[in-house]
Amino acid sequence: MDRGLSLGHLKAVAALLCLAVLITNIVSVSRWSEVRGVYDDICYLRQAHLFQRFGIGGLDTDISKDDDHYLQGKLKEIGYPEWNSSNRAPCHSPMSDTKFVLQYPPGTGFLLAVFPEGHQVAPLYAASSLIVCCFALLGILYVCSPLWILSTAMFAVLALYVVVNPGKASYSIAPTMAVCAIVGYLTSFWLLKANRSQLLVILIGLLLGLSVNLRLSNAILSAGYFLFFAISCLRSRQLTTFAQGIGFGMGFLVGMTPTLIANAINAGSPFTTTYGGVDVAPPEFKFGIFMQYAADLQFALIVLVVASTIYRFRWKGQTRARQVGLIVAGNLLVNLAFFLSHPVFTQYYMIPIAMLSLWSLSFAHLMQEVEVAKVIPAA
Repeated sequence: MDRGLSLGHLKAVAALLCLAVLITNIVSVSRWSEVRGVYDDICYLRQAHLFQRFGIGGLDTDISKDDDHYLQGKLKEIGYPEWNSSNRAPCHSPMSDTKFVLQYPPGTGFLLAVFPEGHQVAPLYAASSLIVCCFALLGILYVCSPLWILSTAMFAVLALYVVVNPGKASYSIAPTMAVCAIVGYLTSFWLLKANRSQLLVILIGLLLGLSVNLRLSNAILSAGYFLFFAISCLRSRQLTTFAQGIGFGMGFLVGMTPTLIANAINAGSPFTTTYGGVDVAPPEFKFGIFMQYAADLQFALIVLVVASTIYRFRWKGQTRARQVGLIVAGNLLVNLAFFLSHPVFTQYYMIPIAMLSLWSLSFAHLMQEVEVAKVIPAA
């Protein structure tokens, strides 16, 4: 009884800590300005403005639709020297001599459009923080040993922290963090439960597909899952495994449909990117890029993911939990290969794969502890 009360008290303290960080996040973002001179911000807000003005027609981001001079006004507001030149607008790619379109997928702008113009960023970050906090509290609820309450609480605080820092660097990161929390939980729930629901697999694929609408590079967050299904199909050759792989793929495709439609409208084909410049440069590994990541918070997170994955593989006789580690390992390898060979470094590129991996591994461990506690009750 004493142990149970002690664990309950520790959980309450950890939950209060999470709520305190959540409140801090909300207070912090409520003071942010939507005019901070960042080109990406203006372009995401322009996408939101197009949705609010044209509805679904806002998927067409041709610069000619700026006939109300919204973009020009935003650029002039931050002192952009060529604010009145359509072919020099930042974050826009030329599709022809006269057609310039937003390079970003439409999801982040769509979420911003839910909120009233002029007050869009703070509620987006607050809502994302709230979702992350809910899953952090769920993780704390799963803890069945005082030994793990501290590490779970520390991860919960970390997960809430990265929503705003470095998440503030790009409006697309905050909602991506929310998706990572949800998918991390669902991945562990799917693999650790005896009944592997086909609908759950489709839902995971759908959510990962939807994340592509937030950031195009979120597409490679699915790499580990596709590798897992491919290897599973080759090893088992069972119809159920094949059906789950197909279900995941279909869910993923449906989820990213808005981006495919936007590509078709703006670039002429669903599979033609609206990005240009260094973003479409061929992969090339550079020591300088590696060193920039090595000196950043992202490196510490990746090291933590690697250590957690190795720890997961050390446990024998836990096949289902080890499968979470397989997905994480495959995902991590593909994402590292992509970003370390990308010619541009930012402080948030590897945050999504790091957090998706940590959420998956954390819930896998907590769920496994619960199952062990059921088999071996405490004395």
